[in-house]
Amino acid sequence: MNFQAIEQVADAVLYEGYVLYPYRASAVKNRQRWNFGGLFPKAYSEASRGSDAWIMQTECLIDCGGSISGGSEAGGSEAGRHATVDLKLRCLQISLREVGRVISSDTKSQGETGSEREPRYEVVESAVVAGQAIYTWQEAIEREFAVASVSLAEIAAQPLRREFSFPANRKFETHRGRDGEPDAVIVRRQQRIEGEIEISAEAVAAGLFRLRAVVRNNTPIENAANSTRDEAALFAMASTHMILACRGAEFVSLMDPPPRWSEAAAGCKNVGAWPVLVGTEPRREFLLASPIILYDYPQIAPESAGELFDGTEIDEILTLRIMSLSDEEKQEMRSLDDRTRAILERTENLPPDQLAKLHGAIRGLRHLHPNQPQTVPDPSTA
Repeated sequence: MNFQAIEQVADAVLYEGYVLYPYRASAVKNRQRWNFGGLFPKAYSEASRGSDAWIMQTECLIDCGGSISGGSEAGGSEAGRHATVDLKLRCLQISLREVGRVISSDTKSQGETGSEREPRYEVVESAVVAGQAIYTWQEAIEREFAVASVSLAEIAAQPLRREFSFPANRKFETHRGRDGEPDAVIVRRQQRIEGEIEISAEAVAAGLFRLRAVVRNNTPIENAANSTRDEAALFAMASTHMILACRGAEFVSLMDPPPRWSEAAAGCKNVGAWPVLVGTEPRREFLLASPIILYDYPQIAPESAGELFDGTEIDEILTLRIMSLSDEEKQEMRSLDDRTRAILERTENLPPDQLAKLHGAIRGLRHLHPNQPQTVPDPSTA
């Protein structure tokens, strides 16, 4: 099934809160990151008394319709027989980017690949590399795990469990000064993550199923009780969310369910997830289990010039604030990573007419009194 039509909204969710204005590593707002959709290892979560979750649970309703159910008996054998569901789990895997000052050109074998001899270094907050300041920072890698064509009837009879993992990695760069000697290093490393997704369903009414998808972070972590949050974050799944699609059936809005399904909708238990319909209204084939609260059929405003990451802030305000940064602040923002640099470059090159569009837009007009004629004037001439 084609997820492309809704991945623009999902991408906005993926990077929501990735880095906050004023887009500097030194800013207090950016000292504790990965606050949306974070699934930490079970051992760390339990050691920290659940301050960071290790489980995300999504429950939603799937309406198989009378023609599919073939009867009025709840959970009848024909209900959902032809319905299938696709699930795509998406998250960010955190990669620690350490900047090191070389303290000796003597090499030591600390590379995992063995392909490059590494000088001795100490990790510093920042260093100048090739004429540009680079900061020690946490970057992110997009990850996803898909489970396709899951039979609703089969998972109603037997839950489906799939394990997944995202690999560990380490990359080492040596940078040399004008004398040819190494003067700085950049080390990027991420830890292996292990998890599982369990999918099940149960009949709750004639032709109506409750689907449950549980994501767990089972990554082993040593000395979890004494690990800091930043250390544990390297084993965490950040901005975790799911896109679900169904064939031969329809999802039910949990925010505005039909009256006959309102009780079943109220009975859905979601943990760290907020399921909403996505795609083209009123179609009900896609669902987004988001770590942040959204309305059904969320959309990216056409006036938006691009992602700003800063939790639900208004584009115009953020754009004006970025423009007002000092040269030193802009330099730090430019040096933080590729994504913040792209925000700055896009903002500084924003055409005046595009900036004017951020000031507001009229989506539609309606009369306050329903008995009046519903002729709506053209906003451009109002």
